[in-house]
Amino acid sequence: MHQKHLPIFLLLILNSVLHLHGQSREIITLKDEWKFSKGHFEEAYKSDFNDKKWETVSVPHDWAIYGPFDKDIDKYSQLVEQNLQKEAKEMTGRTGALPFIGEGWYRKQFALPNLKDGQKVLITFDGVMSEPEVYLNGKKVGEWNYGYSYFYFDITNLLKKDGNLLAVKCSNIEQSSRWYPGAGIYRKVQIIIKNQASIDHWGTFITTPFINSNQAKVNIKTKATGENLTLVTSIYNDQNEMVATDTTSTIYGNEFEQNISVSNPLLWSPENPVLYTATSKLYEGDELVDESSTRFGIRSISYEPDGFKINGKITKLKGVCLHHDLGPIGTAINKSALKRQMTILKDLGCNAIRSAHNMPSMEQLELADEMGFLFLAESFDEWQRPKVKNGYNRFFETDLEQDIVNLVQATRNHPSIIMWSAGNEVPDQRTAQGVKNAKRIQDIFHREDPTRPVTVGMDQVKAVMQSGFGAILDVPGLNYRVHLYHEAYEKFPQGYLLGSETASTISSRGVYKFPVEKTINGKFDDYQCSSYDLGYCSWSNLPDDDFALQDDYDWVLGEFVWTGFDYLGEPTPYDHVWPSRSSYFGMLDLAGIPKDRYYLYRSRWNTEESTLHVLPHWTWPDRVGQTTPVFVYTSYNSAELFINGKSQGIQTKNDSTNLTRNRLMWMDVKYEPGTLKVVALDDDGNPAEEKVISTADSPYQIKLEADREKLIANGEDLSFVTVSVVDKNGNFCPDATNQLKFKVRGAGTYRAACNGDATSLEMFHLPTMKLFSGKLVVLVQSGDSPGNAELTVTGKGLKTGKISLKVE
Repeated sequence: MHQKHLPIFLLLILNSVLHLHGQSREIITLKDEWKFSKGHFEEAYKSDFNDKKWETVSVPHDWAIYGPFDKDIDKYSQLVEQNLQKEAKEMTGRTGALPFIGEGWYRKQFALPNLKDGQKVLITFDGVMSEPEVYLNGKKVGEWNYGYSYFYFDITNLLKKDGNLLAVKCSNIEQSSRWYPGAGIYRKVQIIIKNQASIDHWGTFITTPFINSNQAKVNIKTKATGENLTLVTSIYNDQNEMVATDTTSTIYGNEFEQNISVSNPLLWSPENPVLYTATSKLYEGDELVDESSTRFGIRSISYEPDGFKINGKITKLKGVCLHHDLGPIGTAINKSALKRQMTILKDLGCNAIRSAHNMPSMEQLELADEMGFLFLAESFDEWQRPKVKNGYNRFFETDLEQDIVNLVQATRNHPSIIMWSAGNEVPDQRTAQGVKNAKRIQDIFHREDPTRPVTVGMDQVKAVMQSGFGAILDVPGLNYRVHLYHEAYEKFPQGYLLGSETASTISSRGVYKFPVEKTINGKFDDYQCSSYDLGYCSWSNLPDDDFALQDDYDWVLGEFVWTGFDYLGEPTPYDHVWPSRSSYFGMLDLAGIPKDRYYLYRSRWNTEESTLHVLPHWTWPDRVGQTTPVFVYTSYNSAELFINGKSQGIQTKNDSTNLTRNRLMWMDVKYEPGTLKVVALDDDGNPAEEKVISTADSPYQIKLEADREKLIANGEDLSFVTVSVVDKNGNFCPDATNQLKFKVRGAGTYRAACNGDATSLEMFHLPTMKLFSGKLVVLVQSGDSPGNAELTVTGKGLKTGKISLKVE
């Protein structure tokens, strides 16, 4: 169905209007039938411009993810101060080596047949990369510079009832990002039609300033426009039962304020993310003119020397940093892809997410509310002083306040958000002007939201102790520098610290290097990193060093590990070589397949289920008789290792080093083909669980496993199918690199594939790819009609794999 013929949708979205009453409000999502072309077009803003030869796309859309990879894209020489470089070096792959630079145009026709005289119409953009200029019917509506910011315009006076032409120009320039930023309208676009007398956009602010077991005070501030107004607000629980209501005609300027009591409140927490809904009806005289609903949670937060507390309970932040790209589909927001990421993180035992280094998507925050994640919402990677020539520093003086205001007002009703991050490793932290900037920025956050603290991820810890920068912040965030935690704790007045960015351990899934030893910026001829998880960067450290601080000191509030998933760009330590185009930092690779390090964190963070993971794999035809250490990541304290039935001894966690506190390590094992078995022991020394790995023969059969076998017939739902190769006995082949082909028939389509190899130059959207360390992931996208979607995966000399997915 073409967008211009769409009926009025009833949409449920966080922090926005959702319930339609008569003709008081309509929301239309502009998703399909956009025309797109990359390039410079002088007259593309005009209504009569001929775009028939342009590509037809759906929004959200990322034009650059389709490649091809090219080492010369955004190549430049730079000294990266935060990486402790001493001289400028040529960067290749730092922004993903994908073609995001240049102009791109989007054009969309739409009609508003239900528009009434005197109504107001807004157009909202959740994110456009970047520097969008918006035109309607040949007239410029406005522009916005920051690609991560949400923004909206009033387009009432430019509309035509019978048909309209929306045009959006995007401009991405070189040296404007430190990672892959994506390109285009990568988040949703909506039209909001409402009466002139109405609740303001982002005009509702809900807090819960008083809570006990019997009662919660819900404070609701509502900004509205009109005369002779009355506001009726009702609160519903998660069963859609009304639990409280209030009516007021008292308005201060343009703002109502209501204090509503909720009896026996159910509190929002990571363990029990209960949500309420406040529905507000606005009357002008006796006429209902607007209605909006906002989801919220009843919860309290506090930061004290003995830890972060939610609802009075000390909760250590077990967090990860996430970039905004979704691997093989780029930056175009897809809620099912986000949910898959966050479901994996739940299994990890993760309870917190930092949106690094950008403003989060609305969809990510919706899921955080629903699934129970604590959220550190970040805003900027630069302030006044540049990291890259054409970064946010160009807009700092003119745009800073409006970008913060939009971030806070658009997202402040999410109970998941527990803190704002005003910046990441900003060079300003070393200067006197930077201290003033920090105060100014924090004051803006406090003005817009007095209920949450502000942090900055600081890497120049010695400098911020001397300058006073760190003392100003509500929560001092330290990026790495574990050796300075104690000194910072003593000198900062707050009484606590946050590991705002930790570890930066580097590894490639399924790749192991010998001899097994700690490495700093270790490089290898294949441009991979060892998954023995002993490699880190010049500015960072091993996870175990962070674990010790987290465990031993209450004043360390928690950590946000760099990173949860690999991301496009920043291929440290191979920033300067080709072909490397994505990161090695993730606990999971770019395809979302866990690396060994995932299980190291899971063994500590997931307290509901046991963890028993052994590495490396046990297929080493060239290492017979050679020393091949075996590591075990487990929630148990002890385990016994067997090679072909012969015991290699028992290892027990101990406090002699940070490594031995968390890892069981058999360093002198000699490799011989056969069976490796680890038996975990309970606290009484009895066998509790075991894991067996066998040496694999030649690849024989393709194996498929879907994360979801039922999809929604909405044209955008995704199933992530993990593809692996096994031998005739069903043993996983860890070194398989077969070239595979993919075909989807029926009620779905092939969307993308990814193997997690940071050096692969195969394009994600083409239906063929090599396995990396025996695995890859295929994305199957649902169609608009119910039925079955069948994925077939073939490879030369391999038994074919098939799987059927239900689309309903």
